[in-house]
Amino acid sequence: MSTQQLQNKQKITPCLWFESQAEEAANFYVSVFSARGRNSKVGKVTRYPKAAEEVSGKPAGSVMTVEFELDGQKFIAINGGPDFKFSEAVSFVVDCESQEEIDYFWEKLSAGGDPKAQICGWLKDKFGLSWQVVPAVLGELLQDPDPEKAEKAMQAMLKMGKIVIEDLKKA
Repeated sequence: MSTQQLQNKQKITPCLWFESQAEEAANFYVSVFSARGRNSKVGKVTRYPKAAEEVSGKPAGSVMTVEFELDGQKFIAINGGPDFKFSEAVSFVVDCESQEEIDYFWEKLSAGGDPKAQICGWLKDKFGLSWQVVPAVLGELLQDPDPEKAEKAMQAMLKMGKIVIEDLKKA
């Protein structure tokens, strides 16, 4: 591997634990992001070997891990069983340049998810994974040099599920 390749290699890869939906989830996420022209793809799929059947509780030949990329960010999904569940302690932020992008990602990622978990741009998808679908300008609005404007933007955001850029700017 060349020095340039080593420098460009992602050093930390999030690993997402699923009971048995790793491949379904990876395909879903890739379809959502690639439909918007974001560099996304499913990579290598590994399968449980016979030797791991007893320890894993998974039959030989079933999907063990799926490597995938969303917007160039590498992930691994593992079918690890029912022991662990996602929580809001970890979420993925989707920066959006327009209201159209926010609307798209909000609709696609929240479909079949938990509607009670939809606040301030946060949502929980059908697999239980938390996402923050936010406008790229959010930081600017919340850190406006005028503290009154920043406060009003924060108050407006706290009343929203899906973020509406124009409503934040009006605040």
